[in-house]
This record gives sequence, structure tokens and C-alpha cells, in this order.
Amino acid sequence: MAPRSPQLYEAIRRFCLGAFACLYRESQAEAPLPFSFEEHVAPDRPPLYEYRPLTRGYVEARADRLLALDDAHYAVEELAREPAAAIFSRAHADASSPGGGERLFRSILLPLLSGIADQCGGFEWDDRVFERAYLDLEQALFGERHAYAAIAPLVGVSVPVPVSLGRGLRVRAAAVGEISSYWPEANGLLPPAFGREAERAAVAELECVFPAGAVELPDAPGEIADAVTALRLATAAPVAAGPVLFERLDWRPVGVRPVLAIAAAEPPGEPTRLDEFRGGLAAELLQRLAVCDGDPPLGEAVDHWELSLFAAEPSRSGELRESLAALLGAGDGLWAASARLAALVGESPAERGELFARLRGLAGGGHASTRDGEAIRRAIVEALMSDDRHGLVARLDDSLLGLTPRPRSYFAVEALAS
Repeated sequence: MAPRSPQLYEAIRRFCLGAFACLYRESQAEAPLPFSFEEHVAPDRPPLYEYRPLTRGYVEARADRLLALDDAHYAVEELAREPAAAIFSRAHADASSPGGGERLFRSILLPLLSGIADQCGGFEWDDRVFERAYLDLEQALFGERHAYAAIAPLVGVSVPVPVSLGRGLRVRAAAVGEISSYWPEANGLLPPAFGREAERAAVAELECVFPAGAVELPDAPGEIADAVTALRLATAAPVAAGPVLFERLDWRPVGVRPVLAIAAAEPPGEPTRLDEFRGGLAAELLQRLAVCDGDPPLGEAVDHWELSLFAAEPSRSGELRESLAALLGAGDGLWAASARLAALVGESPAERGELFARLRGLAGGGHASTRDGEAIRRAIVEALMSDDRHGLVARLDDSLLGLTPRPRSYFAVEALAS
């Protein structure tokens, strides 16, 4: 297939040929190309081993030297004439980012060169590899739309089957070597022992399609952080994502970004299995977390509860008190919030009485037990699933006065339906 832009084709080909010549000479005479001996593990499967050249890291370490080549300047000038290249160069731009020409080099030319070298297994030129890579680049630049994907390692839950969370997000088991195939140096960026146990072998994945002409990539760190919050609420498991996420645009690696700190931190707890019920609940909670924008106290309750997962005493109990007051206090204080939570979560009079007594101790400055934190988690889920937190508080007050029956909890209704 003939290139759509002969000038761009010629400029990029000249740059790649010149860069290959420089890199080949250096790898032969000064700094040999390093190799990695990679172990790919998966639960209940024998490990697979791969011996591969670390071409991407070798090329990227010499980026400044390659940028100084005359052919690099010519290729950057040709790219700058293409408006479609903006999304590659501006997607991660901020106040500290280098100039537009250098961003084009680092976001398009350098990954293209690295990918060609990776496919060649070093710096011995192969015309067929270049032709395929260039045509892929043209399709990405001049296509009518872009396909975007971001994946982050996920720990704390095992995922026997993929679980859709909506909003383009899903949780699934990680395929063997899928991250290292795009980022050979990624092993040092994965969670400890990732892939060795079922509860440490999943990924959170965001996929979407957007029209050509866009200059901003989706907010993958924010989306994945919301998914982690929903999974923690739904499962009570020590779910964490990251510490980084890996981005692809039109199946080309375009960046590695940090996951938000609250989502990347691993809380204590016992891992669990993401079954159909809890996966469905997480998907519903993810959609309903949006109501926090119009209900700041509910958002505060979620934030304080999530912060309590990582805090030591007395900070942990303080965070849970703040969460309880924001969730069900309604301006009436912790005593009223404790009574409402006991009525909402307790399944029997005896359980409600015991829970209320414990929460009064927490409200008075005592330390929260594990059961108290679990009760507040369940109450947050109930509030999110109710669609109307203020109405839920009013119904709880009426039930405490004996005017109406106690509101049916989400968990009780689901149990009966099952």
C-alpha cells in the first residue's frame, strides 16, 4: 500500500535508518545491547521463560542524542505539519513538558523507532518491519477515530471470568506477558509477586473509542481509582491498582502514568473472589458514585471510610467517626448517626442494640473495631444504592419512632431474590 503522505514517509524512513546506523555502531563498539531473561508466571501453570533484547530501554536512554540528528529535526518538521499528530504530542503535556517539537519526537518518533528495533530484535535493518510500522502509524494519524486502552495491575481479588463495570471499564485476569510485550522493562513497575497467585493476577482495563481531532486522552487514573473504590465497597477486599497504568493508543504504547495514590496503596485484609453478585454490585456502585458530586456529605463519607483503610489508631477511628457523621449525621451529631446506622444495618433487635452500643463508644472517642468499619462500609453501600440519602435518613428516623417499618436493606432484598 502506498503511503498517504510521501514526504512524511521519506522523512521518517531517513530518521529511522540514520538512528539504526548510530545505534548499531554503538551496540557493536561501545555499549552492547542488554538482554533480559524474563519469567512469565500464571496461577496453576508452569512458568514460561523468555530471552529478549531490551531494545526499548536502550533506545530511550539515547533519546537526546537521537533528537540531535539532522534527520530527526526534518522528521519532526514533517510531523508538525500534520494536525492529527496533536493527540500524541499533547496528551500528556503539562507546564513542565518539553516543547512541541520534542514532544512529537518523544511521543511518536521514539516509540516508532523502539518498536521497529524490538521487532527486528536489535539494530539490523529490515524493510518489511519498517513498512508495517509506518503504515500502522499512518492509520493511527489519519484514521477517523482512535482506539484507546489503559491497563493497571490489580491485586486483592481473583477474577475467574471477566467482569464488566461499565463506563468502558472491566476487570479480568492478566494474560501471560501482555504488559511486557509492549513494555519489556515493566517488570520493575508491577506489584510484588504479581502473577504468582490468583489474587494478584488481574488487571483493571479501560477501553474507549473517540473521534480523530481530539487532543486529550481519557482520565484513566481517575477512572481506575473510581473502579477501585467501587470494588473495595462491594467486596471489603484489599483491592489496589497500579502503582502505574500502561496506555495504548491505536495499539501503540503511548505512556506510563501513575495511578492515584489512594487507589495504588494496598490496604490490609483478606483477598477474595470477585463473584457474579459482588461484580454486579461493584458495577452499580461505580455508576452511583457520580451522585457524590451533588451530595458532598456522601462524598466525604466515602473518602473518610477509604482513608480509614490505611490509617493506624487513633487516626483510623477518627476517619470512621468523620465518615459516620457525614453519612447519617444530617446535622444531628454522632449519637443520631449511630442510631440510624444501627437501624439500617442491624438485622435483628439484638444485633441493632449491640451495634448501637459499640458506635456510641466510637462516638465518645473510643477505638473502632473491625466490625464497626464493616458496618460503616455496608451503610455507605446502602446509601449509594438508595438513590436518595436524605430520604433514607428520614425513613430511618420514622422507623426509630415506630411510625413506619424499618427500611429493607439492599443486601436483604438481594438475598431474598437469590
